[in-house]
Amino acid sequence: MDGVALISLRQFSDERGSVMHFLRSDAPHFKAFGEIYFSTVFPGKVKAWHSHTRKTVNLAVPVGEMRLVLFDGRSQGKTSGELMEVILSPSNYQLLAISPGVWYGFQCLSAVPAFMANCATEPYEPTEGRTLPHDTTQIPYRWSLT
Repeated sequence: MDGVALISLRQFSDERGSVMHFLRSDAPHFKAFGEIYFSTVFPGKVKAWHSHTRKTVNLAVPVGEMRLVLFDGRSQGKTSGELMEVILSPSNYQLLAISPGVWYGFQCLSAVPAFMANCATEPYEPTEGRTLPHDTTQIPYRWSLT
């Protein structure tokens, strides 16, 4: 999807635990730092839909497993109207960079709560983001709810 990137992330593990890289200021895909926050999602639950007008979000899932669904809601562009789905977890540890104008939502697929890190290029500002309910008819995707 145009304006979306999946970047493999490094993990270093031994008998004591793991170090999981997320985002470095010298990475080619790093744009800016605004804020970092973490979301937890309970098994089977959905948090959707979100879109931003200015900021890029960088997401990774170091604990649990999440389905992330993206919809290109921009009126112009080569991927306008397209959907993209990706599963992120420690075994598929990648950074998902989402540009402004792309709608996204996520669902916990694991039996334990999933944990997602988000490094956004701008701090939270209530008028900058948009939300829709998970069951909106404006996005052609239906979540499998449990």
